[in-house]
Amino acid sequence: MMAEDVKELALQQAKAHGGKLEVISKVPINDRRDLSIAYTPGVAAVSSAIAEDRALAYELTTKKNTVAVISDGSAVLGLGNIGPEAAMPVMEGKAALFKRFADVDSIPIVLDTQDTEEIIAIVKALAPTFGGVNLEDISAPRCFEIERRLIEECDIPVFHDDQHGTAIVVLAAVFNSLKLIGKSLEEVKIVVNGGGSAGLSVTRKFLAAGAKNVVVVDKIGILNEEDSEQLPPHHAEIAKLTNPEHLSGDLHTALAGADIFVGVSAPGALKQEWIKDMADKPVIFAMANPTPEIFPDEALAGGAYIAGTGRSDFPNQINNVLAFPGIFRGALDARARKITVDMQIAAAKGIASLIPDEELSTTNIIPDAFQEGVAKVVAAAVRDAVMDKA
Repeated sequence: MMAEDVKELALQQAKAHGGKLEVISKVPINDRRDLSIAYTPGVAAVSSAIAEDRALAYELTTKKNTVAVISDGSAVLGLGNIGPEAAMPVMEGKAALFKRFADVDSIPIVLDTQDTEEIIAIVKALAPTFGGVNLEDISAPRCFEIERRLIEECDIPVFHDDQHGTAIVVLAAVFNSLKLIGKSLEEVKIVVNGGGSAGLSVTRKFLAAGAKNVVVVDKIGILNEEDSEQLPPHHAEIAKLTNPEHLSGDLHTALAGADIFVGVSAPGALKQEWIKDMADKPVIFAMANPTPEIFPDEALAGGAYIAGTGRSDFPNQINNVLAFPGIFRGALDARARKITVDMQIAAAKGIASLIPDEELSTTNIIPDAFQEGVAKVVAAAVRDAVMDKA
């Protein structure tokens, strides 16, 4: 199906249904007795119990299974800063995916402010309603500070999926790719093209999982610690942790001898002829959407051994839906207060495990979004990671 067909169908669906969500009562309200139990006077007993022990909110209300999907509309898909009302369909879609893939209830919330402190204050004030918060489509670099502060100041898990969801699924794909190319994470050279929220999170996940040689390239070129005084704070910080050879130059320079390319940048950023300068059996994950840094067929023609994108019309789709539903399912079930890096790496290993070694191939390194049991496996991996730290 062509992209234009999908867009037209999405508009028709929105017009027909007036959005993707509705609220349905779990309890019957058919007569006066039902009404007195669901609302007054019976509900006072529930409220009184929670007033005595706030932890009972997890047992007696929807808090235990409800996530807020929150955006300020500043970085929506590939559309940019389009505002809160225009962001609402995306938040509704995310909420629908939570329910479909992990039976997590979620409420889309769009904020009519892009002020960092206001957003932090609003989310903190909303936190008692929810078991977790999924931040969505908030522009960099504000998203880093917003997430960091909320993680520190809230007692429920806060997760910015644009940063970490992509990183987790990429890491899973890399785990399986390494099996096919016969190399370890510690020995490969990885180039991450794109120094935004997703690129920096991808980089940090690689490093946390054991990678030793990651080079980040942004619009200005290779991020180099020796240039840290000229870099914005979030780039200066990552430059200290990457590029051990202190390379300078452009993406083509960075790719020399690289084993893996991860693109979270712009259409057409990777030229086919540059792939020949990479190491033996190069791996290409070009995830700019809807037009990747290079299309898989071009990458393979240029010598790539494995190629993947964020698109559903090619093999090896790097899709966030493989990660975030199961991560929140596991975090909610474990009553986790944070979604830690260890939990995220565990989730990546869980995703990778869904492709048995005997079924691994260059066109089958990551499960399909609709493969049965993905969220259950990810949730179990997350719960186990929580228990290991308990």
